[in-house]
Amino acid sequence: MRRNISKALVEWKDAPNRKPLVITGVRQCGKTYAMHEFGTSCFKDVAYINLERDSLAASVFEMTLEPARIISGLSAVSLGKEIVEGETLLILDEIQACPRALTALKYFCEDMPGLHVVCAGSLLGVALTHENISFPVGKVDRLQMYPMGFDEFLSATRGDGMVEMLAGLLPTSPLPASFASELETAYRDFLIVGGMPETVLRWVETSDYGQVEAVQGHILADYEADFAKHAPLGDVAKISWIWASAPKQLAKENNKFVFSQVKEGKRAHELEDALQWLVAAGLVHKTELVDNAELPLSFNADASYFKVYMSDVGLLRKMANVPYKALLKAEPAYARFRGALTENYVHNEMLLQGLKPYFWRSGNTAEVDFVFEQDGRVVPVEVKSADNTMAKSYRLFCKRYGIKRGFKVSLKNTAVNVDDNGCETVSLPLYMAWRLAGLAVRETL
Repeated sequence: MRRNISKALVEWKDAPNRKPLVITGVRQCGKTYAMHEFGTSCFKDVAYINLERDSLAASVFEMTLEPARIISGLSAVSLGKEIVEGETLLILDEIQACPRALTALKYFCEDMPGLHVVCAGSLLGVALTHENISFPVGKVDRLQMYPMGFDEFLSATRGDGMVEMLAGLLPTSPLPASFASELETAYRDFLIVGGMPETVLRWVETSDYGQVEAVQGHILADYEADFAKHAPLGDVAKISWIWASAPKQLAKENNKFVFSQVKEGKRAHELEDALQWLVAAGLVHKTELVDNAELPLSFNADASYFKVYMSDVGLLRKMANVPYKALLKAEPAYARFRGALTENYVHNEMLLQGLKPYFWRSGNTAEVDFVFEQDGRVVPVEVKSADNTMAKSYRLFCKRYGIKRGFKVSLKNTAVNVDDNGCETVSLPLYMAWRLAGLAVRETL
């Protein structure tokens, strides 16, 4: 399956000042597959080592930090073949299991810059945050990976041609009704299946929602097992409470995350570390409030007032135990959850585009779902789960901050409207949310 990270990996390979690359991301999002695919397509040979499983390879790093000796040792005890600069991609997987290997990256950068070294770890973020592992700051390149976005899902299920066509469309040209209908179907499938590569593959192979749900159940069970295996003993129960609470809090009317609603009698200071563990693991994302949308937005963010989104919409639906038929039929009883799921979907699409989303709220009277900054502009994004795009708060925001271009993301067809204040509002279908970043900075539409 095509992954967008492949382009970034090729760019890293060809960069003149390349350093060893560290890929972080939630467990089972496809890091190992992406590294292998990159290696086989762009190098003469791949030297793959899993440092969690290969104790002999890990022992090499315990004996030395000198790159030449490491390469020689790995070739002798684990690989049985030569590692050649410029020809071999060295992959160090599950690198968090061998802290010395992380330290060694500094010396690969300094003493053997010609060797392509890429590494990853399923819980590397947790290890770096909570286990006092030394990280070679300034000596490595970093790349964040996420579950598949909608364009990757569309490519896997409908082919690259459809994605390429959508990539070239401008919102001033409405999509034909039949084409829009097909894309809406794909979008609803994505809300059910999500972007975990294993679930997408199962869907491509079977088109069976039941089999997809079985895979999702296994993934969620693996995550729960990770809590017990890798989290501090005193935080395991707290992490599970927060994990279970996140979908509920996102779906409530005021979806601010409230620690007191996680577990009766528990306060923020007792649970903050557990939430940060989930953030470090890439399982959830925090999005902070800005009540003053002036640049830079980070200066106006309130770290104590935030929402929590899940890393994958398919897993979110599965955790909430919402029947897939309820989404396919847009059953009114699940309208609030559908709104929360849609908002989570757009949030994740923004992360995939390298955007840093916030949300804006003015007291209890007005709210805009997301705001981000790009090229010196503040860009508001209003999200609707259907085709109703009435948004009083959005209009207030645009007028107050002199917004030049904003977005209403819904099931409504593409369109561009300019109000009396000169604000250009782009109506963008949910299945084109992956184009937000590009359209936000485009001079003309």
